[in-house]
Amino acid sequence: MDQQTFFSSDPSQPLAARLRPESLDEFVGQRHLLGPGKVLSRLIERDQLCSMIFWGPPGVGKTTLARIIARGTRAEFITFSAVTSGIREIREVMQRADAARLTGERTVVFVDEIHRFNKAQQDGFLPFMEKGSIILIGATTENPSFELNSALLSRCKVFVLQPLRQDELTGLLRRALTDPRGFGGQTVHIDDELLSLVASFANGDARTALSTLEMVVLNGDVDSSGAITVTRDTLRQCVSRKSLMYDKAGEEHYNLISALHKSMRNSDPDAALYWLARMLEAGEDPLYVARRVVRFASEDVGIADSRALEVAVAAYQACHFLGMPECNVHLAHAVVYLSLSPKSNACYTAYNQAAQDARETPAEPVPLTIRNAPTGLMKDLGYGKDYQYAHDVPGKIARMECLPQSLRGRRYYHPTQEGLEARYKERLEQILQWRKE
Repeated sequence: MDQQTFFSSDPSQPLAARLRPESLDEFVGQRHLLGPGKVLSRLIERDQLCSMIFWGPPGVGKTTLARIIARGTRAEFITFSAVTSGIREIREVMQRADAARLTGERTVVFVDEIHRFNKAQQDGFLPFMEKGSIILIGATTENPSFELNSALLSRCKVFVLQPLRQDELTGLLRRALTDPRGFGGQTVHIDDELLSLVASFANGDARTALSTLEMVVLNGDVDSSGAITVTRDTLRQCVSRKSLMYDKAGEEHYNLISALHKSMRNSDPDAALYWLARMLEAGEDPLYVARRVVRFASEDVGIADSRALEVAVAAYQACHFLGMPECNVHLAHAVVYLSLSPKSNACYTAYNQAAQDARETPAEPVPLTIRNAPTGLMKDLGYGKDYQYAHDVPGKIARMECLPQSLRGRRYYHPTQEGLEARYKERLEQILQWRKE
């Protein structure tokens, strides 16, 4: 729990901390929420707060908005960090807020990284939100639908904060060069093109943009007058690799694998390769990607090209043998092959329909005809009676019913005309016609 250091200002702080906006006029980005007449800006300006969740990637202003609200509200403002606060601290603050409510005072509680609170800690807020003792403001980088209790979520308005645009980041960097809290007291020469490169590198994250600018300025060339010049070479040394926003356990993990899967399904190898690269370059486990590719081979290609499964399994084995970065080309090989393969989900839908019947229909016994009879008693009970060995009859198809009585005649597999599956479709139609006759 922290109340005083929320607004502390120290010249030795990083540039991003020194330049943290203190009002909505200084705030950069989120015009869809904070533009003229927008709901969040009205709530803040009128001090008519409700419980809310700020959801967005790092460096887009979640904590900054909480600071601005804290400056403007007439309520007591208390902050928690979900990393360091426990259930005892929560109870203490809730009891104080309950007492303050009786005297007509409001309490606003800000919880940073609220997704790190477990379910019991989240539940600790609920009765006090119900009574109106507190207004809860939470900040999270994770999808609230997955990480927050449904009861807590239903009592909060969720505001989605977007990554900053490159022009917004470039404007922020220019302000940092002139603001006295930044480099306004120094002479810094840096081309607009280099500022744009820093903004691009930041990938929508204001904190990353300012931290990168601070690094390149501190490592710039200083002349005899004390002026600092930032060159392209300096920038290249400080920015060796773009930081891709990616959380292996969060929503973006699932968004990207979904994008890869759906690009392959839509026979778009270029998009599939891009999403593959986004994951691998951000540090995703190649074996995870390979497993999803193996799944795709049967779910979306299937018998239309059974070689697809062989290619996918071979790619998985290559990833297991070599690891990154060498196995990236094997995954690319498989992804392109699957993207260009004929598509059929007939096996996938057939299994789903069979599984539904297995779950929802009575579990009938296996027909006696197709049961094994390893003992004399079983034979006496009719196990295996009238069984016909398919290899001993013309056409290799015996006149037997293999489904339970209530499901006889049920069709699950409906082959398509795609790729090699057209041949299997013709064969199945011949079998069905023979049985009908």
